[in-house]
Amino acid sequence: MPAPQVQFLYDFGSPNAYLSHRVIPQIEARTGVRFDYVPVLLGGLFKLANNRSPVEAYAEIPNKLAYERLEMQRFIARHALTAYRHNPHFPVNTLQVMRGATAAALDGQLAAYNEAVFSAMWEQGLKMDDPAVIRQALDAAGLDGARTLERMQDPAVKAQLLASTQQAYERGAFGSPTFFVGIEIYFGKDKLPEVEREITRAAQA
Repeated sequence: MPAPQVQFLYDFGSPNAYLSHRVIPQIEARTGVRFDYVPVLLGGLFKLANNRSPVEAYAEIPNKLAYERLEMQRFIARHALTAYRHNPHFPVNTLQVMRGATAAALDGQLAAYNEAVFSAMWEQGLKMDDPAVIRQALDAAGLDGARTLERMQDPAVKAQLLASTQQAYERGAFGSPTFFVGIEIYFGKDKLPEVEREITRAAQA
């Protein structure tokens, strides 16, 4: 049977997207199915879906925020993700780096770009809405930072990111990370076990 299509809709501004990114290779190894990474603009998706970040949504519910942090620490410990560091510049405006991801996808460099930016954001704690910092981080990862900054201004790249974000909303997405296994939608890093079960089920159907 053909393998199911699995998509990972992400924005670098989400620490949970980073944590998912670090766990996905384990699921790929167990299932033999590759995840397709789909860059979306989280701010735009929030506006379309009338959603807000947990920090805003639960600002007046301190116990909820504390529980969210606890669950994150449990996930980090469970998967031994010791490189994770909270970004001191959070929240970071990710418009430019998400345009960069869109350009990298069009140019066949998305995997290397994702690794560079996720690491810069959630391991190195860099201010990834500063063009100079973006360029330096990409250059350090062996990518062409100057060219990537230029590609971010390409009207076709801008239009593709907007289109991907709109399509994500129309399919039911409201935040990051979102996963699709075929037409089945799952939200949040904690749903990764269900994602894996659905991949296995679909592959055996």
